[in-house]
Amino acid sequence: MKEEKIKKIRNSMDKQIKEKGFATVVDTFMDIEILEKLHYEKWRKGQVVYLEQVCKGNLNKLSEIIKEIYKYSKELDLKESFTFYKKYGKGKVKLRFSKSGQENIEKRYATHFVIKV
Repeated sequence: MKEEKIKKIRNSMDKQIKEKGFATVVDTFMDIEILEKLHYEKWRKGQVVYLEQVCKGNLNKLSEIIKEIYKYSKELDLKESFTFYKKYGKGKVKLRFSKSGQENIEKRYATHFVIKV
């Protein structure tokens, strides 16, 4: 991965942690322009089957970005916290991140990285 992309990922995570106390994969994707906010909102409303479908780049690129997010979270000694992403509105319809829907992949997307207290 190019140094410039790594810097953008880390800057995004630093900004999120400063503002919210945690960082997420989807917010990082939006910050580095892999995911448009409009597409994210459509996914949250259940109008997109799975998030990867509307991300820019192939699965290898997305995987590299997620690996860097995890790597940087370890450097910052952040705590991993699984988050249940559900469709906006009433009910608890679970949203999918990946085409495969494999649990380990879904977990990697849905994990938030929180400052330890």
